[in-house]
Amino acid sequence: MSKDIKITPLGKRVVVKPQEVQEKTPGGLVIPPSAADEKKPAFGEVVKLGIGKDEDGKVLKFDVKVGDLVYFKKYSPEEIEVDGTEYYILESDDILAIVK
Repeated sequence: MSKDIKITPLGKRVVVKPQEVQEKTPGGLVIPPSAADEKKPAFGEVVKLGIGKDEDGKVLKFDVKVGDLVYFKKYSPEEIEVDGTEYYILESDDILAIVK
């Protein structure tokens, strides 16, 4: 799991540290990600949750927790860099699945 980062997303946003998905062939060869993978969702680890309140102060519930590995919509996140590390900030609704 990642160290605590020095930002806190607002509302129902989450910070995700992107990771590459490696695919293997039946023979065990690793296939690197490529530009042909445009339709595939992005993958990463949730490192921080938002403040969990909307504009009216209503508490919002998150479907994910810190440490979850998730797939999310490829074109939805905002890319940021904190202390030399790349992160994405995205709406929790743009998360498609949790990897178990």
